[in-house]
Amino acid sequence: MSAAGDAPPAAFPWADVFRVCLVTLGWSPKTMWAATPREIAAAFGRPAAGGPLLSRDRLEALMRRFPDGDLR
Repeated sequence: MSAAGDAPPAAFPWADVFRVCLVTLGWSPKTMWAATPREIAAAFGRPAAGGPLLSRDRLEALMRRFPDGDLR
């Protein structure tokens, strides 16, 4: 029986990174490869450890301050 520390590390989820960065966000390959791990984690929607989450009130305040305008 092997110790828990003997298990190989999980493979890096390249397909997920490509899909989020290139397809969902529309980043160019150059932008994706230049992104830091922290930027990619933020793109995945994972807040920094201990960081505050965006509240609904704060989101609405930002939407009022920076409206998208007429998108038609």
